[in-house]
Amino acid sequence: MIKRYFVRTGALQEGMRIDQNIKDRLDRVLIAKGTHLEAYQIEALERMGINGVYVSEGEEDPEEKNALDSKQVSAKARNNISKLRTEDPSRVKLSESIKKRVSEGIQFLYSDTDGPNFTSTSTNVTKNLLKAIDDNDAIAVDITALKTSDEYTFKHSVDVATMSMIVAKKMKMKQQDIYNIGIAGLLHDMGKSKIPLEILNKPARLTDEEFEVMKQHSVYGYRILQEKDEFDSAIALAVLQHHEKMNGRGYPMGVSEDKISPYAKVLSVVDVYDALVTERPYKKGMSQRDAIEIIMSMTEELDITAMRSFLASVILYPVDSVVTLSNGEEACVVENHPESVLRPTVVGIESGTVYDLTNDLSCANILIM
Repeated sequence: MIKRYFVRTGALQEGMRIDQNIKDRLDRVLIAKGTHLEAYQIEALERMGINGVYVSEGEEDPEEKNALDSKQVSAKARNNISKLRTEDPSRVKLSESIKKRVSEGIQFLYSDTDGPNFTSTSTNVTKNLLKAIDDNDAIAVDITALKTSDEYTFKHSVDVATMSMIVAKKMKMKQQDIYNIGIAGLLHDMGKSKIPLEILNKPARLTDEEFEVMKQHSVYGYRILQEKDEFDSAIALAVLQHHEKMNGRGYPMGVSEDKISPYAKVLSVVDVYDALVTERPYKKGMSQRDAIEIIMSMTEELDITAMRSFLASVILYPVDSVVTLSNGEEACVVENHPESVLRPTVVGIESGTVYDLTNDLSCANILIM
């Protein structure tokens, strides 16, 4: 049973669960309903002059159902699924409390780039994400499940940070580099806080002139971080260069492969992917499959090593998920192949037929729809 009651701000304690949304002047949610409060959030409420908020106690824990539960699965299919099922690599799992915590941390960062808690909040958010990766010994990310916030800038920043750290881990970077890439991923769009709102929030595609203004966000972000002595200079450089391309056709400086930092090469791949799949007011988000195919085609623009590590880190069709094949049959995913993210091994849930989409040439003309 959930109990709801009002608490004065001065009496709030860490861990209390807020039962209302706290919004800023632009109607953006700064603290989402259901968040377990931390000290910096309570301090922020006091600074905002909020006298008290509603909190609640009690938990709801709805059970998730397996995708096969609602399907008619033949005995042959069940036998083959049981025989061939191979667990996915350990995936990063972000609990709801961590998702909310990091999302709100990012929102505070973007709303006050000059605040005294900027560095500590950046550090806390990154440590939360890195802990989630390390706790699960995660070497992969389920790209269908990432979602920290409905607000694009904040969701995008946390998704890029999470995926970039997984990719850096796959590339066997040092722990400090993985952490630095997480910070850079969180803050890579920080310069957008300096872009005029009429351009930043325009519900249509930008004009050429407006896009030139938007392109300056990486420079603004670089300047913001240059003033933060606590951050490694490589983080600021990655923020500056995350839109540069290997062929020299990126921005803001148009530098090519040998002048682009290792951190930026990782961020660039992940940033492109997440931007492709995210819905904006002026465009629909692509399917994860289509975005992966575009990433694979960008060999002149993206670093090949970072791209391969990204593709080997993502799980597009998690084991046990049900997919539809181009031959019309529904099938259960039983094994993923890191070298071929689009073509797992699946079992037809009615026929029981095994389709090894990566290694079996007889399956070459079968696609997942």
